[in-house]
Amino acid sequence: MGLRKLVAVAVLALSGTMLVASPAQAANITTNPGFENDLAGWTCTATSGAAVVSSPVHGGTKALQATPAGNDTARCQQTVSVKPSSSYTLSAWVRGGYVFLGATGTGTTDPSTWGTPGASWTQLSRTFTTGASTTSVTVYVNGWYGQGTYQADDFVLDGAAGGGTPPDTTAPTVPANLAVGSPTGSSLSLTWGASTDNSGSIGRYEVSRDNGTPVSAGTSTTYTASGLSAATSYGFRVRACDGAGNCSAYTSSVSGRTNTDTGPPPSGGTIRYAPYIDITMTTPSLTGAAAATGVKNYTLAFALGDSSGCNPAWGGTIPINDSRIINDVKALQAQGGQVIVATGGAMGPYLEHVCGTSASLLAAYKKVLDTVGTNHLDVDVEASIDANKVNAALKQLQTERGTTISYTLRIQGQDYGVDPFSLSILQDAAAKGLNVIVNPMLMNFGYSGNWGDAMIAAAQATLGQMKTVWPSKSDAQLRKLLGLTPMIGKNDTGMTTTQADVRKLLAWANTNHVAFVGFWSSARDNGGCTGGQVSPTCSGISQSSWEFTNIFKGFTG
Repeated sequence: MGLRKLVAVAVLALSGTMLVASPAQAANITTNPGFENDLAGWTCTATSGAAVVSSPVHGGTKALQATPAGNDTARCQQTVSVKPSSSYTLSAWVRGGYVFLGATGTGTTDPSTWGTPGASWTQLSRTFTTGASTTSVTVYVNGWYGQGTYQADDFVLDGAAGGGTPPDTTAPTVPANLAVGSPTGSSLSLTWGASTDNSGSIGRYEVSRDNGTPVSAGTSTTYTASGLSAATSYGFRVRACDGAGNCSAYTSSVSGRTNTDTGPPPSGGTIRYAPYIDITMTTPSLTGAAAATGVKNYTLAFALGDSSGCNPAWGGTIPINDSRIINDVKALQAQGGQVIVATGGAMGPYLEHVCGTSASLLAAYKKVLDTVGTNHLDVDVEASIDANKVNAALKQLQTERGTTISYTLRIQGQDYGVDPFSLSILQDAAAKGLNVIVNPMLMNFGYSGNWGDAMIAAAQATLGQMKTVWPSKSDAQLRKLLGLTPMIGKNDTGMTTTQADVRKLLAWANTNHVAFVGFWSSARDNGGCTGGQVSPTCSGISQSSWEFTNIFKGFTG
């Protein structure tokens, strides 16, 4: 959902918003309003990563925390029994970028409001009257698409309690027989016995490492903790949660120790050509693309922060050690192929945002590289980042491991090069002695004339900017630090990258002996749609299958 719709929602919601200076003295009819009993009485959307945290809190010792991801606004809600034709006031204290509070099923006009409290607790409040036949309402809180983690605490629904069935507040049984084993230099595997619940099913299991914030293991009774330090002991606890948000007590902590480190992952040598592939999609697979084209290097998009924060996950939702993905990567590597891991991209949450320090970001980078088995990292910057923090983490990574690092950056215009913020990132990297490949995104920028010529002009302008960042390097050395990544077929903002455009760009790349060529994306490299639409699964133009992949095979470096 776009910002235009968000503004429309905001205008409607603000009409009834009240910001209250202190908590109201109310006859509260919500269940577990301060989350002191974990998520008992509350139901949260599947990918919200909703959890109860001990900091920050508004009142008591706990509060709700959840993170929007993809099309999930991280809504948490509960249904409350009310009386017909009665007045109620709903309020809650919230923190975060965009937080919405409201009620549905009122039988009249459903109330909603929102705020942008940031790091300060703010109370949102709305009043409403139930309809003549209304006996229950559902109260909710949620964030907004791509707007980051929010917290909520101290809900109040002030009004007359109704009859009806009480909410489920019975927690599942504690998981049995937790065991930790199968150590590697960077991972440990957990198994446990299944829990039972009065509802008849378990919503999810949660794993806490060294008493930290739990992460979801889904409904499986196994979990692999990856990205761990070598020769180090870790303690794990597991609990079960049902669909109503009731969570059992944790198991007793069980410890395991990783093996001695075998060193950083193999680099797989220099990678000159690696098309981007959205690894959250099941097709095409890496091995399937390699079999069809002979191309054996790919850039995996994107490793983001999951709902717990600074923990890498594919697309922010798929565990970084997902068996489908890792087995595909290992099979490609067994054929002599290799991958680059890309972070960032067009949608968050960026690891570069949710990891609060350079040390935690460094650990997240190491975790994903270790899990995948590569020493190539691409940071795709399409939003503001803390350049000092990110470059400090990247410099330490490169110092320790010799990691090949690229920055994929937005183009301001064909005669300008990368945008000013992107240029400042490179300036900070140079000041820290960080060696990077500069990979301008040759897509979605203003231009005039022929699009193939415009992409080349943008690359040349970027080289001019690089000369100001690294003035002591020769032109040939700078060209060896330049990458090129167009978007094949129909671009988001109207231009079309044709086969002729790509051949023109490829000829320029070969003449100038640049460092790297890629494109967005492998899943689009087919003629499955020819009507000029922008799609993640086809190019929008007439082409043969894998035509762009095969054209770029002519890159000689």
